[in-house]
Amino acid sequence: MSVIVTVKVPGDTDVFTKSLKERADDYRMIADRAKKHGALHHRFGVGDGFVLIDDEWESADDFQSFFSDPELMTFMGAVGANTNARPEITVGQSVDSPDKF
Repeated sequence: MSVIVTVKVPGDTDVFTKSLKERADDYRMIADRAKKHGALHHRFGVGDGFVLIDDEWESADDFQSFFSDPELMTFMGAVGANTNARPEITVGQSVDSPDKF
């Protein structure tokens, strides 16, 4: 059974939002790498001073292996993440429900 992972990353959301266009190829490359590591679904959300990552992974271990990559951490810092603050990570088993859409 897969896991749902949310990551709340504090940082400069203006820098992040701008990077989505300016570094689109980098984001695509990271997405391809994530898929090879077991990522099933991915999207971002932006809040007041934070970026929210909403993912589904084959397993929590697959996510941890991917997310702990130092190159990924360097990239995140370059696109606005506050590297002095730990991201807030929540992992839960994905379950089917009658209201799922």
